[in-house]
Amino acid sequence: MPAFKLTPRLVTVGGAQLGPIQRAEKREAVVERLIALLREGHRKGCRIVVFPELALTTFFPRWFMPDWKEVETFFEREMPNKAVQPLFDEAKRLKIGFYLGYAELTADGHHFNTAILVDDTGKIVGKYRKVHLPGHSENEPERPFQHLEKRYFEPGDLGFPVWRSMGGIMGMCICNDRRWPETYRVMGLQGVELLMLGYNTPAINAWAMVHSAPEPEHLRQFHNHVVMQAGAYQNSTWVVAVAKAGIEEDCSLIGGSCIIAPTGEMVALARGVDDELIVADCDLALCKYGKDTIFNFDKHRRIEHYGLISSQTGVIEPPM
Repeated sequence: MPAFKLTPRLVTVGGAQLGPIQRAEKREAVVERLIALLREGHRKGCRIVVFPELALTTFFPRWFMPDWKEVETFFEREMPNKAVQPLFDEAKRLKIGFYLGYAELTADGHHFNTAILVDDTGKIVGKYRKVHLPGHSENEPERPFQHLEKRYFEPGDLGFPVWRSMGGIMGMCICNDRRWPETYRVMGLQGVELLMLGYNTPAINAWAMVHSAPEPEHLRQFHNHVVMQAGAYQNSTWVVAVAKAGIEEDCSLIGGSCIIAPTGEMVALARGVDDELIVADCDLALCKYGKDTIFNFDKHRRIEHYGLISSQTGVIEPPM
C-alpha cells in the first residue's frame, strides 16, 4: 500500500494568553501588553498570534449595569480606533497577522461580542460575531457574580464563515461557541484548517453555586479542553484556543490556553494564568488525512437523517 505523503504547509501560530485585566486598566495599557506578546511572537517566528475574547477590557458581563451609557464604555465603535491602532501598526511592521476579540457597537446601535482576523499586511480580512451567548439577561442578585451576555450582546448575525488567508483556510469562533459541535461542523464543511477562538471562562459556575450543584474547577478545565479536542478531530482542523485568565475583579478565570492538532492531540499548553505566549508549528497539510479518510464528508455524511439539527431547538422526548 503506498504511503500517504504530504507536502508540509507550516504556519507558526502563537496563542497570546492574557492575565487579568482590571476594570480601571486603560485600553492603552492593555494594548501595550498585546504588543509585547506580539513582539515575542515575532521573535519566535509566528505568522499569526491569537488574542482572547474581549481582549481590550475586563469581562464586564459579570456586573449588572442599568445605565447603558456605562455599559457602552466597554464597547468599540471603530476598529481600529485610536487606542488600538498601535497594535495594528506594530503587526503590520512585523508582518504578523492576529485574531482579536472585543465588544463591538455598530454605527446603527447593535451590540456584538466580536472577533476579527487581521492578516500579515495589517488588513482586516474577516469578522465573526459570537453566536452562542451563554448566561442570562436580567439581574440575579443571589449570584456571587453575574453572567449577563444575553443582556449586553445580541446573537451574532454573520454565521460561521471561513477565509483564505496567510496560507490556509481560517475560521473563528468565541468562547461558548466551542462547546457546540455545530460550530466546528459548519466550518468543517467549508474546509477549515485553522480555527481560532478566545475565551473568558469563570473557574466557578455561579448558577451551580446558587443551586447547590458545585462543579469542581478541574472539571471546568476538562470540559474546556475535551470539546475543542473533539471538534479538532471530528473536523480534522487545527484549533488555537486562548484565555483571559487569573483573578480578575475578584473573579477567577481559567487558563488552559492550548493549540490542538487535527488528530485531537494537544501540542501546546499554557503553564499559568498570566500573560503568556504558547507557540506551535501548525502543518496545515496534516488536515488532509482526516478530511480524506474517516471524516470524508462527501462520502460518509447522511444529511437525510440530520433534519432535527436545523429544524428543532429544544428537546422533544418520545411519547410515553
